[in-house]
Amino acid sequence: MVSLSNHALIVVLLVLAASLAFAQNGHPHAVSSSSTVLELARRPVSIRSGIGTAHDAVMTSSREAQAFYDQGLAYIHSYVWLEAARSFNQALAHDEQLAMAYVGLSVAYTELNAASAAREALARATERARGASDRERQLIDARALQMEAEAAPADASKLAAYRAALDRALAAYPSNEELWLARGKAESRDPAERGQGSVDASTPFYRKALTLAPDHFAPHHYLAHAFENTNRPNDALTEAETYARLAPEIPHAQHMRGHELRRTGRVAEAIAAFEAADAIESKYLAVEGIAADIDWHYHHNLDLLATSYQYVGQMMKAERLLKAAFAIPSALIVQEFNKREWPMFLRANGRLDEALAAAETLAAHPSPLVSATGHIEAGLARLAMKQYQSAADESNTALRLMRGAPEGAALLADALQQLQGEFQLRTGQKEKGRAALEHVAANVRGRPGPDAWIQATFTLDAIARAAREVGDWSFAGWAARQMIAHDPNYGGAHYALALVAAHDGDRAVAREELRRARLLWKDGDADFLARIALDPL
Repeated sequence: MVSLSNHALIVVLLVLAASLAFAQNGHPHAVSSSSTVLELARRPVSIRSGIGTAHDAVMTSSREAQAFYDQGLAYIHSYVWLEAARSFNQALAHDEQLAMAYVGLSVAYTELNAASAAREALARATERARGASDRERQLIDARALQMEAEAAPADASKLAAYRAALDRALAAYPSNEELWLARGKAESRDPAERGQGSVDASTPFYRKALTLAPDHFAPHHYLAHAFENTNRPNDALTEAETYARLAPEIPHAQHMRGHELRRTGRVAEAIAAFEAADAIESKYLAVEGIAADIDWHYHHNLDLLATSYQYVGQMMKAERLLKAAFAIPSALIVQEFNKREWPMFLRANGRLDEALAAAETLAAHPSPLVSATGHIEAGLARLAMKQYQSAADESNTALRLMRGAPEGAALLADALQQLQGEFQLRTGQKEKGRAALEHVAANVRGRPGPDAWIQATFTLDAIARAAREVGDWSFAGWAARQMIAHDPNYGGAHYALALVAAHDGDRAVAREELRRARLLWKDGDADFLARIALDPL
């Protein structure tokens, strides 16, 4: 009999619950309905501790309404959308005229993919604007302009109008830290920005918020994102550490530490941070009886924890979590795109039939972009199987699907070019294939943020492996050196260079690079390390 830890049991139960949801909804990647989400959002909630402190005085005579409004605000700043909605609804239970609680709900419901409820919440905030303060009326107007911009993200004038509304509010109320935080987020070109895409121009606004509220955790959270997006990992880590200290019971706060620790080469510590986030979140989902597909962050953290295990050679743990993450549905296209990590993992470990089966599951997804992702992964599996015509067919199908959904096709552009470049490399079009794959390498290495960073690591690894398989050892050496330049702390980069050196007859370099790979993979699984040790170098 297999014995499971409490945490492992929670993961199993969550995956089983997700599997039942798939069966009930009739598709392997269906997600919970908005009615289910709204029902959960109306559940009573208590005042929580350890989530960080936020405060914005609003027009209410109810101390309870103010407390729950502040709690909702704190959850908004940590992307805990469901608990934010529950807190705002609890505030309204104490004061149904609290306009700002409806403003908060308009954000939370938007992020919970309940667009109609979000619009209704804003309408109710507008109805109650007469009883609100002047500052609150300005915020209601600004939120309305933001939602207009969110509905038309290509219209720069709408984003400009939203920014101008925040500027007017700041001119009138320069001592309000929440306005400064909102204005910092608005520096992004995405009108639906919640802080993840913060840019360098956002940082002065966040620093101003800190001068006004030194104990507020949110500026540290957003500064961490701004610094990681501008390739300042050490600065990002400093802010993330503070965020985690101020909001210890927020999974995303622990997760952010993991982001930055991994990016600075402290992967073992990053794993511990992701594990801490996972433990907090898994317990929360189990205790509250919430399906995993509703909580985007649980899924996202699982991805990063799994790929961190893979990075250090702990393949059994990586496999278990990648497989679990693959089974959890998501309403987010980016999250569904990231499910390609499972077939990628299987291909990297030579399990091509399984990789193809996983890719075909993605290809059956109703979203054109997710389906295209599946066809790209199927094409890469078929290339490794030397099924070149079938791989070409998969590539053409993916391209056709992407053309039908141009608004999101950029997400898949590099993956498709990787497939096309590898096809050329494997079918005698060496120079074209090299040029295409070099372009992919430059693109993935140039993307900001820790998620993109590790995805680039494994993409480069796949390029190097493909080059070795077709006997293009010169290009395999180039790809290995790209990996070293991208991340010298990745054991796979040194292993790839060792294989090239061994092929070229440079046994001294081969031994040294293999030694470095083994050192970096020292905590890897025994059978994984044995496979490396037996390699004929």
